[in-house]
Amino acid sequence: MLQPSDSQKSQSSSNQSFAPPRAVAVPVEQATIGRSLVVKGEISGSESLYIDGKVEGTINLSDSRVTIGRNGSVAASISAREVVILGKVHGNIQVTDRLDIRSEGSLTGDVITQRISVEDGAILKGSVQVRAVQHKNAQGQAKSASAEPAKQNVAEQPKAAVAVASV
Repeated sequence: MLQPSDSQKSQSSSNQSFAPPRAVAVPVEQATIGRSLVVKGEISGSESLYIDGKVEGTINLSDSRVTIGRNGSVAASISAREVVILGKVHGNIQVTDRLDIRSEGSLTGDVITQRISVEDGAILKGSVQVRAVQHKNAQGQAKSASAEPAKQNVAEQPKAAVAVASV
């Protein structure tokens, strides 16, 4: 049997294109409360939640996203990493990252967040507190402490911090 020489082996291996293995994305786990469902009580967990039905009570998903769909109606206090509102929410919201109220959405309640987005046509009734991002290193803590007086001035004038849009 004929064996290729070492120089032929190196040529054939250099001509082959080597593609690294593709990273397989882990599917995002998301629970759904359907259009015909009504939930009364406390909801807590560690996965994202999509609400297209009716929820009354409290929602505590501190490391996850809560999305209220177009048909969703929520009368609850919500604590989450991120909240997206396309339906109706009546209750206070505390998010560690971002609140997004889309043009079809409405929120009646107080908000504490780091970032907020209110689209044209959305309805927001209540107070809004925008908090500075918490830095984990010592320099960041010093910066947050020096920014504290400026944040207090904003809190003293809540009308400037409230964004109200209506149809």
